[in-house]
Amino acid sequence: METYQINNDIEVYCLTATSFPHGLPEIYGKLHAEYPPEDGRTYFGISYHDGKGSIVYKAAVHLNDTDSKPTDEYEQFAIKEGTYLSEVIHNYMDNTPAIGMLFQQMIKDSRIDPSGYCLEMYLSPTNVQCMVRLS
Repeated sequence: METYQINNDIEVYCLTATSFPHGLPEIYGKLHAEYPPEDGRTYFGISYHDGKGSIVYKAAVHLNDTDSKPTDEYEQFAIKEGTYLSEVIHNYMDNTPAIGMLFQQMIKDSRIDPSGYCLEMYLSPTNVQCMVRLS
């Protein structure tokens, strides 16, 4: 694994899945319908444990300069600047469980931010960068 630096907070707009992992196709479908994957938009997945044994998952988009502000249905969220433990998974759709397995490995690292989250940054339709913020 490598480290990856995010130099400034990244403002994104999120939709929260009704369940994980079954609710992901629905929220990504809605997100992509309203903000198609083009014109400089970057997509993220943000996940964390809710303290009750479930995982909260948010599909997020960093808008381009010409996009209109989303409806109130979207939650605004700031991805924190900092150093992240990172690894890219190529052709992730061929092996989606690899994302969860990688995050399970990452969160065992003693250097991670205990109040952080798991972050997916979609680099292309086939590649995803998985990250957790270090303290």
